[in-house]
This record gives sequence, C-alpha cells and structure tokens, in this order.
Amino acid sequence: MIEYRIDRRSGVATYLQIVQQTKQALRLGLLEPGDKLPTAREVVAATAINPNTVLKAYRELEREGLAEGRRGLGTFVRGTLGRGSADSALRTELAAWTDRARASGLDKDDVTALFTSVVEDRFEERFEERSTHDTHGTRTTRTTRTERIKGDDA
Repeated sequence: MIEYRIDRRSGVATYLQIVQQTKQALRLGLLEPGDKLPTAREVVAATAINPNTVLKAYRELEREGLAEGRRGLGTFVRGTLGRGSADSALRTELAAWTDRARASGLDKDDVTALFTSVVEDRFEERFEERSTHDTHGTRTTRTTRTERIKGDDA
C-alpha cells in the first residue's frame, strides 16, 4: 500500500502532492488497477493533514479516471499510467547515477535540478518556421512543431 509523504515547504498544494505521488506509483507499477488506496483516516493519521484534503485528492483521481470510490469499501485504483516498472533496468541505471552524483558531493536539490534540466532539454518542444513561396511567388511562413529526442544535437 502506498504511503504518502507531505512536504509542507514545497509550495505544492497538499492534495496535489497526494495526486502526484499516486500517479508516480501508477507509473512505476507500484499500484495497479484493483489496489486499494489508504483510507482518509489512515492518511490523516500518517501525515496530520485535514481529511477533506485527502478526499479532494481522491476526487481528483476519480475525475481523471484513475480511481473509484466504492461506498463503504474505500477508494480503489481504476486506471494505470506509463509503462515503467519499479524494478526496471532504467530505474537501476538511474539509481546508480544518483549514487555517483551523491558521491561527487551533490545534494538532493542539486540532483533534482540537474535531472529536471536534462529532462526539460531532452523533451522540449521546438517550433521551427520555414519560409516557402506559393505558385504566385508570394512568400508564406509555416510553423512546424518538432520534438527534441535523445541524441538530437540541434
């Protein structure tokens, strides 16, 4: 069962932290359809947050089709995200990279900033304008969307 951790200094709304952590667990395969989420009472006991905050997060997950409440039974995972796995080879590589980053003196915030920067760079959408001329010699500009992928040097 998932255990939520609330970071009160993050600036992210508490209910969104619950939604994000649930989505992360779904992406990693730690939660699967049919799994039961902790009750609001259990989350409140573990995190000392308002029960309405937990219910708001669960309603958001329901709205997104990722969970469903069953009266008298609790809230259950309904959908899934991603293709990742908690024990995938990529996770193992990333864990090793993180260990090397820590050994080189980087702290958690440094690692997060570096990782986020690389992810943003590698997945950034770019828009290119291309000039063309129609049959009448009129110059037109067309904007095309390209997506940068790993190994793209442009």
